[in-house]
Amino acid sequence: MEDAAPEHCSHTSQSDDVRVYCVPYRWWKEAEESTPGTVSDWEGGILYTASPTSSGPMKIINSIFSSDIVFNLRREDNTSQDTQNGEVGISGRDYALIPAEMWLQALKWHSNSKAASKNGRTFLACEDDMSDIYPLQLRLSTPSEDNILGVRISKKDNAAECFRRACKIFSIQSEILRIWDFSGQTTQYFLNKEEKGTLYSQLQVEEDILLKLQVYGLSDINGIKKDEMTAQHPNATSPMMSSVSGKFTSNYIQSRLPTFSGNACEAGSLGLTGLQNLGNTCFMNSALQCLGHTPKLVDYFLGDYRREINYVNPLGMNGEIASAFGELLKQLWAPGATPVAPRAFKSKLAHFAPQFSGFNQHDSQELLAFLLDGLHEDVNRVKKKPYAELKDSDGRPDEEVADEYWKNHLARNDSIIVDLCQGQYRSTLVCPHCRKSSITFDPFMYVSLPLPSTSIRTMTVTVMTTDGNSQQSSVTITVPKSGRLEDLNQALGSSCSIGVNETLLVVEVYNNKIIRYLEDPSDSLSLIRDEDRLVAYRLPKDFGKLPLVVFMHQQMEEKNFLGKKTTSWKAFGIPLLASCNIANGSDIRALYLKLVDPYLDPADNMIDNYDNVVSASNEGTAKLEDSIFLESGEGADTADKNSLDMHTDTDFNFYRADDKGTGRGSEIEMNEQITCTNFPCRLNVIVCWTEKMVERRNSVLLSSLPETYKSGFFSRKPQESVSLYTCLEAFLKEEPLGPEDMWYCPVCKKHCQASKKLDLWRLPEILIIHLKRFSYNRFLKNKLETYVDFPVHDLDLSPYISFKNGDSSNCYMLYAISNHYGSMGGGHYTAFIHHGGDRWFDFDDSHVSPISVDKIKSSAAYLLFYRRVQDV
Repeated sequence: MEDAAPEHCSHTSQSDDVRVYCVPYRWWKEAEESTPGTVSDWEGGILYTASPTSSGPMKIINSIFSSDIVFNLRREDNTSQDTQNGEVGISGRDYALIPAEMWLQALKWHSNSKAASKNGRTFLACEDDMSDIYPLQLRLSTPSEDNILGVRISKKDNAAECFRRACKIFSIQSEILRIWDFSGQTTQYFLNKEEKGTLYSQLQVEEDILLKLQVYGLSDINGIKKDEMTAQHPNATSPMMSSVSGKFTSNYIQSRLPTFSGNACEAGSLGLTGLQNLGNTCFMNSALQCLGHTPKLVDYFLGDYRREINYVNPLGMNGEIASAFGELLKQLWAPGATPVAPRAFKSKLAHFAPQFSGFNQHDSQELLAFLLDGLHEDVNRVKKKPYAELKDSDGRPDEEVADEYWKNHLARNDSIIVDLCQGQYRSTLVCPHCRKSSITFDPFMYVSLPLPSTSIRTMTVTVMTTDGNSQQSSVTITVPKSGRLEDLNQALGSSCSIGVNETLLVVEVYNNKIIRYLEDPSDSLSLIRDEDRLVAYRLPKDFGKLPLVVFMHQQMEEKNFLGKKTTSWKAFGIPLLASCNIANGSDIRALYLKLVDPYLDPADNMIDNYDNVVSASNEGTAKLEDSIFLESGEGADTADKNSLDMHTDTDFNFYRADDKGTGRGSEIEMNEQITCTNFPCRLNVIVCWTEKMVERRNSVLLSSLPETYKSGFFSRKPQESVSLYTCLEAFLKEEPLGPEDMWYCPVCKKHCQASKKLDLWRLPEILIIHLKRFSYNRFLKNKLETYVDFPVHDLDLSPYISFKNGDSSNCYMLYAISNHYGSMGGGHYTAFIHHGGDRWFDFDDSHVSPISVDKIKSSAAYLLFYRRVQDV
């Protein structure tokens, strides 16, 4: 019931969800008995029995002309609930009034129970229609008798079909009607005179209090069609709770469960609700979906979590993060919900964590760490944290020291997050000089595992010839990940069948220029990033004895600026390179014509004499000879000679360039002598193309170079993989501290580079594993695409835990994965969620779709969520 007359119920908190649902008592009781202790308020309901108004003092005006349903509810002693009708709820005339969170808990239990059993049926709840909920308005009167509550259901307040249903449900002519109120809302009408005060001083016996009731699970009435309920009476209560008021939003009045981004989901599947992307918020959506399907955490935040909010915790956020998270979970788990826009949650997140404000992409693990810590502090049951001094082990048994640390931790930290997600490490530090050891036991919320580097690396390189006989080609090779440049050259040479008189010169190309020559065979391949673009030129083995000429291309580009057209020269294409003797400008031009020939399409308007001098047997050589022939003017008449000279003079213009190939110097004349003063001699030349030659250019010359390694958006399993157990062993391996993490030895009285060893001591019920895919240093940022082979059903950590506690299982089952596709600074996050049986679903922002279990493993897995299971 929801009070529609706030003037009569001003004492009710407007921030609390006081909506009450009328459900079959047995339907609710089945869920309550199967989830004991989930919501402590499920017991202690108030029992009412219905009776005709003639037996009570209720006053009805003009009742002879009224089609209203009128009856009394008499408050009974709770001890009588088991003495009537034998077993409670058997007659089907027993109902329960429960608040929203209890109804959602019961609905969730019935949905999961139904999904777990192929032939199971849910008592009285609609088998195929989760939308069986409709509003009903009641007018209550408070007679002079303290144990009587008058009820009137008027046709004018309700839709016609709602009223017809109410006639069937609340008929008291045949069997007795009993109602248990577990919501506590009706007790306000039985206040004694002192408690009422001025609240009801203006209320007369004849006046009614208008209440709104949500009726669920009672659609077994003949002659009433479900789709008839979609048309609402203007005065009827809307079953849509306002998202502005913070209540969970669900479209209850639908003839069937809605579809999720076009994919129909099966009836009864709660929780398959997507989150809209608000602009680069996929990182947040992925983490929220994983937490939003964490067992017990969902039950906690769908229940009465507000009573545990710690408003006095200086480390908390006044309960605002917990409230925002709880309201978001209610929206995600509401039946029939459409994709939710998490704006309210993001707003609270940005308020308390400004690093997540705006619409930039962030790390889902960083968000998860902040959210878990924030939720813990908001619902920390400890109001005043005691001071606890951490003591060293000093030779005491590990069990004693660990229990002391854990007891001190729980004295200051006690929440649902601690109950579910926190475990304990044993950390051992040993001085390398005096061998003094220090053992401490620290709590952890998640385990961050390093990814051992795979031994091989895949690299793609563009190979180009320097004789003008062919275009470039891309070659993909594998090299040792810790290898040197000589390993790259060797792999490329083998793949390209390099001759005995040839060698390769590897360069890095950026913005159509060579920015780095990779010539030292001992250079580490780690200096080459995945996003770099490499070109390998096939050259004579003794190319270092001759000048090396590097050609870079430019073309005229027109731009429209403030209504005026401007022109400028713009670089394009892949640099061409060759090694040969150069005497003058004519040699440079001849060499360039030879190199560029494979990238030119045949001209449509070539002059007649051009084809006469081309030999079909050696087209490339003939073209080069022809260009020289045209320059000398031999074999052409006077008219054609002038035309040819004009043609050749305006094909290309050559300019000197600086060492970086950026600045254009003086133009190179054809008869200008070329001398090289430096050694090795590298002559950088910028070639400006005329518009006519640009039209003849083959698009291949414009093609962009491939990156050294380009990860696919949906990564496949590479040749080599790493087991999750291998990552765990690397994490637990003893290693020295870094120079920036020196430890002060109390014996040596100085800082030293101690060795550190971590051990798993106490495991949590929910184990979150973070795969450290992103690496950072002073110079590079990189993402590791290592494929981690992780267990799905049977993660067994027994061999890796130091404290053997027989009461707890060390076996875990995977239930959620946060994935990251793409590279550093970008990419996309999704989540894979286990949802009943062997079913998995892909949560890609607002789109939710099934995914087979054999496809959930990929090199995109970033966060793994496991729950403890009993040993098999």
